[in-house]
Amino acid sequence: MKKFIKKYEDIITTANLLLAWEEFLTGKRKRRDVVDFQGRLMDNIINLYRDLKEKNYQHGDYQAFNISDPKPRNIHKAIVRDRLLHHLLYRSTYQYFDRQFIYDSYSCRLDKGTHRAVRRLAKFSDQVSKNNQRTVWILKCDIRRFFASIDHKILKDILAKYINNPDLLWLFGQVIGSFNTDGKPGTGLPLGNLTSQLLVNVYMNEFDQFVKRVLKIKYYIRYADDFVFLSENKEELIALRPKLETFLNERLKLSLHPKKTFFKTLAGGVDFLGWVQFMNHRVLRTTTKHRMLKRIEQNNELATRAAYSALLKHGNAYKLSKRAGLVNIIL
Repeated sequence: MKKFIKKYEDIITTANLLLAWEEFLTGKRKRRDVVDFQGRLMDNIINLYRDLKEKNYQHGDYQAFNISDPKPRNIHKAIVRDRLLHHLLYRSTYQYFDRQFIYDSYSCRLDKGTHRAVRRLAKFSDQVSKNNQRTVWILKCDIRRFFASIDHKILKDILAKYINNPDLLWLFGQVIGSFNTDGKPGTGLPLGNLTSQLLVNVYMNEFDQFVKRVLKIKYYIRYADDFVFLSENKEELIALRPKLETFLNERLKLSLHPKKTFFKTLAGGVDFLGWVQFMNHRVLRTTTKHRMLKRIEQNNELATRAAYSALLKHGNAYKLSKRAGLVNIIL
């Protein structure tokens, strides 16, 4: 494993901050806090640069609010100055860390995503079933309170394996320490930080490497805290589960969600990332289908219909497309 070699002083330059600002601006130009920051952009950039150079930077507080996407989530929004810093860290380190990740990690990575993960599940299913000649067993897992349970010390120790530069580790530490789960100091990453998306992948890469290098599991797919194992042998998966639980608990202080971790045959359909995968086809999850039909009824604009038409092309959904009036949509 090659260490991260960029120097701290080469990362925090005003030129890099301006590049990070241009990336940050996408889709946010009209927001009041962004407009205010833009009004004194160079002053704000130079002040942030000085704080980073002199290591006087301190992360600000968060604004908390709830969303439903579709399940309720508590989002924590940082001020613009801090979000700019998140973009700087992300754009400076993403490519390096992405090269450390296994192929079948799909969350918040370029050229990955839910649709690729779902297609990979179908491909693995064909391989394990020997083209429908054998039963495919699935162990599907979910981690309890994933973001809220990330241990700060463990995360910092993992980062230190990759990064020798103490100044950069200090800066990551400022971001990591800026948030704590209620009642659990030293734990948690906020939903809403761009850096959180990267850091949870760095954290869970420890688990991915254990699965691939130590347990030697071939048919494994992970998307954030949602992951599946495939095998023609149910007993093999039953024996696997306690090994996973032990590693997660002892190494990462995480635990499997007891109500969202189960064994199932693919023939009965496995709900994964919004789709229910069967042996030869996949259909949209029932709750997602109902939500889609409701939104189309409430907002029948072309952009909405086109977005759902594109979504349905990833599964076997002609009848649903016809029902929703999406068959003749031109994308």
